[in-house]
Amino acid sequence: MSENKRKRILALSGGGIRGALTLGFLEKVEEIIQKRENNPNLKLCDYFDLIGGTSTGAIIAAGLSIGMTASEIKDLYLNLGDKIFGKKRSWLWNPFKRYKAAFDFKPLEDELKKVFGDITIGSDKIKTGLCIVTKRADTLSTWPIINHPNGKFFNDIRDSNGKLLGKGNKHFLLRNVIRASAAAPSYFIPQKIYVENNEEFGTFIDGGVSLANNPALQLFLVGTLSEFPYKWETGEEKLSLLSIGTGTYTKRFDADKIARKGLLGWAEMMPELFMEDANYLNQTILQYLSNSPTPRIIDSEILDLKNDLVTEKPALHYVHYNVMLDKEELNDLGFNLNEKELESLREMSESKNKELLYDIGTKAAIRDIKSEHIK
Repeated sequence: MSENKRKRILALSGGGIRGALTLGFLEKVEEIIQKRENNPNLKLCDYFDLIGGTSTGAIIAAGLSIGMTASEIKDLYLNLGDKIFGKKRSWLWNPFKRYKAAFDFKPLEDELKKVFGDITIGSDKIKTGLCIVTKRADTLSTWPIINHPNGKFFNDIRDSNGKLLGKGNKHFLLRNVIRASAAAPSYFIPQKIYVENNEEFGTFIDGGVSLANNPALQLFLVGTLSEFPYKWETGEEKLSLLSIGTGTYTKRFDADKIARKGLLGWAEMMPELFMEDANYLNQTILQYLSNSPTPRIIDSEILDLKNDLVTEKPALHYVHYNVMLDKEELNDLGFNLNEKELESLREMSESKNKELLYDIGTKAAIRDIKSEHIK
């Protein structure tokens, strides 16, 4: 796309098997832009200047970036779910073996290798800007790994004498970076990637264990901050950001049970507490920076920020699609589920729900997406 045109960002959230819901939205988006551009072969990688994702969103984002259609990824994803989440270990511990994760990482790695082969971050097989968000656990730092050739860490790092100090991100295998972003603690073991002269490795875990499980704000920063290579101008007519979630739901726990939690109980709950705040913080800031046509209620106090704008003019055109996995909204979409089915649907590793989640996303997309939203 020429430099004087609007820049477009697509942000895809994490959420395990619930990524099937995202694909229902993406197929509708693809249909809209193909019709608008009068080009049935137009792909999302042709339309968006930067596609990014976290965890399951990283798998989808990477697939789109190499030229796969939303439908092709959907077929892959529905097949992938049973292989990745099909067999959960009965115990995290047993007398004979110490299990470090609930699922075997090998099926995930095998499937990623089939799809992405030996494509590297620096490969020209990636047809648009790509950002995979992961978390380096040994330094507690969030890594937005991008394929821009002018990125600070894209090329090899050498001292004044030419000695190699560190290998650039361009050498990273795309499949390993995706695997790192999707290495959810307790679900899969961490991914090790050599980051210093092929001698020192970093240990990476799911990018969702950061402020960027919903990577939309991170991608806005990657696209606009002066220290990143894109340096795109802000403004409602110059920058568009489309964010798609994997479903959420209203959480409320029994107050007495919460009060009686011990150390282990609180330790298990802490990631969920932080991730919930992170998702709402991302949503709040982006709605505060824009006049979003799809504002969501943040809470009962500040509502949807429809009458609030932190800048004199909107900094971007921002659209966010998601589905509340609650009885009322699902009934509105034509799905009548009991409480047990709802609880199962919300679980990120229940592969049996993949087709249902895709159907929910498809129906929500028909209801929610308007052509004028997609700038």
